[in-house]
Amino acid sequence: METLYLLSSLALASTALAQRTITVYNACPFTICWEAGEYTAVTFQVPSDWTAGRIWGRRDCDFTTDPGPNSCLDGGCNGGLVCDPTTGTGVPPASLAEFTLGAGGVDYFDVSLVDGYNLPVSVTNNVGCGVPSCPVDLGPDCPAALQGPYDSTGFPVGCKSACEADLDGDPTNSPNCCSGQYDTPATCPSSGVEYYSYFSKCRHAVACLQVADYLYAEDNCPDAYAYAYDDATSLFTCSSSLNAEFTITFCP
Repeated sequence: METLYLLSSLALASTALAQRTITVYNACPFTICWEAGEYTAVTFQVPSDWTAGRIWGRRDCDFTTDPGPNSCLDGGCNGGLVCDPTTGTGVPPASLAEFTLGAGGVDYFDVSLVDGYNLPVSVTNNVGCGVPSCPVDLGPDCPAALQGPYDSTGFPVGCKSACEADLDGDPTNSPNCCSGQYDTPATCPSSGVEYYSYFSKCRHAVACLQVADYLYAEDNCPDAYAYAYDDATSLFTCSSSLNAEFTITFCP
C-alpha cells in the first residue's frame, strides 16, 4: 500500500501560541504520516499570525536508504522525514495549501500549483469563506514534457511546472518562471507560453488557460494558483475576526 507523508513547512507552535485549528483529512486510498490512515484526519494548531505556511503531501518515500530531499518521488524536503523548518519547502512537483493568517486583519489562503502538481487538494473552512481547490488528478493527462515522476508501475504521480522542467532553457530569465525581464504581471501573462495550443481542445476555449508554469484547465482547477500572478482568481481571503478553522483535504 502506498504511503503519503504529510508535510508542513513550519514547525508547529506551542499550545500557548496556537490559536487556529487546521485539520488535514486524507481522502486518498493510502495512508499518510502522523498515523492518519486512508479516510482519517489529523488536527493541529498554528499561531493566529501564521505567515507563509505551506502544507503538502509527499509520495513514495523511503527514509531508510535516502533520508533527505530525494527520499520521496515528489514532495520530499531537506531534513528527510522531518522537514527543516527554514529550507524544507517541498521538492517539486508538489500541490500546496498555503496560508498567511492575520495579516492586517485578513486571512489569506490558497491552493498552489506553481511548484507543479502531485495530489488533488482542497481547502475548506467553517465560516463560509471561499474554497480554493484542485480536485482532479492532473498527472495522467499532463503533457509528456512535463509529466512525471512515475511510480513503480509507471503511473505518473506528478506534473512538473514548465519552470521546473526548464523548457525554455534559462530559469533566471523565463516567461515560464516569471523571472528576469518577465517578473511583472504585465510581462508574465497567463497566455503566450509553451503548450498554449493544447487548450484549443478544451470544451469551452475561453475557460481554458495555458499559464506560465504548466498546462492548466479552468474546467479542472479554476480556483488554484497556476502561475505566480494568478491572484485575481486564486487568492482567497477571510476576515481574521471570524477565527476560521481550515480543513485541507487530499484527494477531495
